[in-house]
Amino acid sequence: MSNSFGKIFRITTFGESHGVALGGVIDGFPSGIFVDKEFIQQELDRRRPGQSSISTPRKESDKVHILSGVFEGKSTGTPIGFVVYNENQHSRDYDSMKDCYRPSHADYVYDQKYGRRDYRGGGRSSARETVSRVVAGAFAKLALRQIGVQISAYTSQIGAVAVEKSYKDLDLSLVEENAVRCPHVATAERMIQLIEQVRSEGDSIGGVVTCVVKNVPIGLGEPVFDKLQSRLASAMLSINASKGFDYGSGFANLELKGSQANDSFCVSEERIATRTNFSGGIQGGITNGQDIYFRVAFKPTATIFKLQQTVNTEGKEVMLQAKGRHDPCVVPRAVPIVESMAAITLLDMFLLSKKDHIF
Repeated sequence: MSNSFGKIFRITTFGESHGVALGGVIDGFPSGIFVDKEFIQQELDRRRPGQSSISTPRKESDKVHILSGVFEGKSTGTPIGFVVYNENQHSRDYDSMKDCYRPSHADYVYDQKYGRRDYRGGGRSSARETVSRVVAGAFAKLALRQIGVQISAYTSQIGAVAVEKSYKDLDLSLVEENAVRCPHVATAERMIQLIEQVRSEGDSIGGVVTCVVKNVPIGLGEPVFDKLQSRLASAMLSINASKGFDYGSGFANLELKGSQANDSFCVSEERIATRTNFSGGIQGGITNGQDIYFRVAFKPTATIFKLQQTVNTEGKEVMLQAKGRHDPCVVPRAVPIVESMAAITLLDMFLLSKKDHIF
């Protein structure tokens, strides 16, 4: 099982949804970075369950305990170990499902690959594993602050309800002002209504997270096989329930001609820039100094409360009525996870471009 991500800045995670704890070890974090523990906890609070009426009711404080790699408030350059204890597992909720494979869940393939599975919330396949990613992402954000990089994600679509405006026309400071994390207030209200509706039906719904990265240095990306967009795609598609990734104008390019989609060069503020940014800040796999922007599509939550047909571990067709505490839509809580994986990827690529610690 692959539990590590990154080359120089590298995170290895451990733990299960209903185990004692989750945690990780961060390697390659530069020394001398001020470690803002309140900021790290705030990032975790954005991801934690039970934060609104449209998320899972599971209650977890998700307090992070930093075990190593920090001295007198700054990073030492040595491995950073951390742990987050589980406090509110209801493992008995899964007893009725332990012999059934949940439709579109990892239950069946884990059982086939490893010969056994942790049916309590899915074990390592649970989205609770992303706790460790958010901690590592918070550390990465702290380092990226040193070079002015800013990462902001938001919910841009739930089901068929979508924000019609570009990120440039939105006030991204409003993302945390509502439960669905959409900066367009009127659209946010419609999104929340949709999520509440599908929840009342015992169902779930998917959506899209848009992420914007500003003040990116020119030159990040390692062609041929480590192009920045390929690393970002790998990071985003490793997130639970993610189903699609595009950057820049993405699939909309199919409707454009080259004369419309090309980003013409110009001189702006005494430096070379582009008049447009259909490329999403990346050309030839390398950052060009413009904003990076991309979208991540998430499927509806697999575990729902509607009666579904499935197969049990004895190979018999049965009907399943799932129990437990589950998000009717994963998208609002995926916003900080998308930001975290972007930060991890960008810091790793920045360090690769320097080949040493430059802070």
